[in-house]
Amino acid sequence: MTSPGVRVRHGALDDVPAVLRFWLEAAENTDRHDDSGKVVALIERDPEALLIAEIDGLIVGTLIAGWDGWRAHLYRLAVDPAHRRTGIGSLLIRAAEERFRKFGAFRADAMVLHDNALAHHVWTSAGYAMQTDCARWVRRLT
Repeated sequence: MTSPGVRVRHGALDDVPAVLRFWLEAAENTDRHDDSGKVVALIERDPEALLIAEIDGLIVGTLIAGWDGWRAHLYRLAVDPAHRRTGIGSLLIRAAEERFRKFGAFRADAMVLHDNALAHHVWTSAGYAMQTDCARWVRRLT
């Protein structure tokens, strides 16, 4: 079931302050050093990457659908706690997958925290599975 009146659109520069506030309220593990400059850079580099779900002009969900020309990456899926389990996350995922299909992508990967059990449900429902044959290797640059 999807909340009535949900519209998915691309984020714009004037959305940046509202998106940052939304992530503080709705995103898990918000210690990612979010700042307006990074979100502005994302939108300027790829104006269709930030997907926003809204109802009556209010943000109820976000998803970044990053395409690097080779791979399709999904991250920062966040749904307003009052609207969870209504299909908004799935709607955003489908919109991102449609974007990727236009580029000829053959698969997408999602960044999902191991401890975020709420997110596991939406990703599993959308047909995603945890990849067990490899792991991300990361290095902090600061």
